[in-house]
Amino acid sequence: MSLRFSVLASGSTGNAFYIESGEEKILVDAGLSGKKIENLLHQVHVDPKDLSRILVTHEHSDHIKGLGIMARRYKLPIHANEKTWEAMEGQIGKVPLDQKFHFPMESVQTFGGIDVESFAVSHDAADPMFFTFHQDGKKAALVTDLGYVSERIKKTVEKADAYIFEANHDVHMLRMGRYPWSVKRRILGDVGHVSNEDSALALTDIIDDNTKRIYLAHLSLDNNMIDLANMSVSNVLKERGFEVGSRLEVHDTFPEKPTSMYDV
Repeated sequence: MSLRFSVLASGSTGNAFYIESGEEKILVDAGLSGKKIENLLHQVHVDPKDLSRILVTHEHSDHIKGLGIMARRYKLPIHANEKTWEAMEGQIGKVPLDQKFHFPMESVQTFGGIDVESFAVSHDAADPMFFTFHQDGKKAALVTDLGYVSERIKKTVEKADAYIFEANHDVHMLRMGRYPWSVKRRILGDVGHVSNEDSALALTDIIDDNTKRIYLAHLSLDNNMIDLANMSVSNVLKERGFEVGSRLEVHDTFPEKPTSMYDV
């Protein structure tokens, strides 16, 4: 058995991530309609009826829009930390008690042989956390919705085989764009989102020879472009001596199209 994953959707309009090993099939976040999530899963040849559970990072609508629908329709356990449960219960509709589970911050839980480690991030939600996934010496790290990348986060996610890592905005596009200054300040601040450049600089501190793929995630529709994000991050990595395009691949993610399934 090996870890396999697809970034089903990523961006300002909705986020969902799928990872599996053997019979364990995990959906992380459900930030699109139930119908869209089902369609995305089918595109990577996963039957939604085979899902094992849903993990939740935080309560923002672009991460939980279809959560209640998916959980009720397929009788899926939902795992989130206590403060996230409190913040999202009014948004997801009624979920049976036997489908509600707590996943404490800074802890490890094992699902079907996948060790899942939760860690805190700086973002303007009740208690946001993301995850690393471990199995048989392989490691995949899901790291988005970052106000900034702390040394503690770097230590937790370092030396992964694959990263799904935030590159939310180009700073110049954001500063010159149509958003009101209050929104720009929030995005640029310590509880907002990470820019292309800051993403690249953080990655240079954490990747090593194990790292084969980086997926750039949670791109802003208004303040970034797929090609710009890829070029910005790739150029910094190349300047720091990383062999982008050969030993290390930088991949794009999309708001309404899944990435191909990848075996870690």
